[in-house]
Amino acid sequence: MSNVTAGTPAIEFIGVDKRFPARGNSKEVLAATNVSFSIAQGEVVSIIGPSGCGKSTLLNMGSGLAKPSAGIVKVAGQVVEGPNPHVSFMLQKDLLMPWRTISQNIEFGLELRGVPAADRAKVSDKLLAQCHLGGFGANYPHQLSGGMRQRAALARTLAVDPLVLLMDEPFSALDAQTKMILQQDLAHTVAAHKKTVLFITHDLVEAVALSDRILVMSERPGTIVEEITVDLPDRSNPMARRKRAEVGPYVARLMDLLKIDASTEVH
Repeated sequence: MSNVTAGTPAIEFIGVDKRFPARGNSKEVLAATNVSFSIAQGEVVSIIGPSGCGKSTLLNMGSGLAKPSAGIVKVAGQVVEGPNPHVSFMLQKDLLMPWRTISQNIEFGLELRGVPAADRAKVSDKLLAQCHLGGFGANYPHQLSGGMRQRAALARTLAVDPLVLLMDEPFSALDAQTKMILQQDLAHTVAAHKKTVLFITHDLVEAVALSDRILVMSERPGTIVEEITVDLPDRSNPMARRKRAEVGPYVARLMDLLKIDASTEVH
């Protein structure tokens, strides 16, 4: 996918609706409606919105794991008809296979594609170094900390050289310090590999620190209510970006759009 025509969006949603049909005593659910946006190659875009507004559903449709009820999704200009080899998913849970070593986990997608063992090992070794896991390739997931496991999940995601990374709150289960370190790792890696990222988060500072743009969704049925361009330097260095005074006004604007204030109940 490195030969994608210049100017073609890496991923694009055009008039997308997603309905889940009624089953048993449940009613039909319109999860998302009239969602339209595009992401340029090499761009990082975050989606924020209330729980249940369809954020994860959008990622499922972007990957081809679910089909829109209306509208279309395109990757590199091609309509997504099913699971797409040019898109990789990273979730809150690392989903590493406990019976495989870290290197074997990283190589899994390449193995499925029939890549020879020697070539798989070269990719794995390179990504272990890039993701600060050098020396841990022969370890098993249970021998690693939560942060190291997420690094391994990122390496596995990058191993197949996807055009688009779909990330569903990948750092939300980590402590604050580990989370910031992994945000830094992700930002450096994404910039170095010129990857396109669609990132879901509930952390407003994380959205500002990592993104070129932030898409704000309404309550269900979710639709895009505002698009905010993050006009700040240091996208590849979120720790530096976090320290900038201008981050505060961006977060305040997002809080206003999400109707978050001091009286909001925390559940």
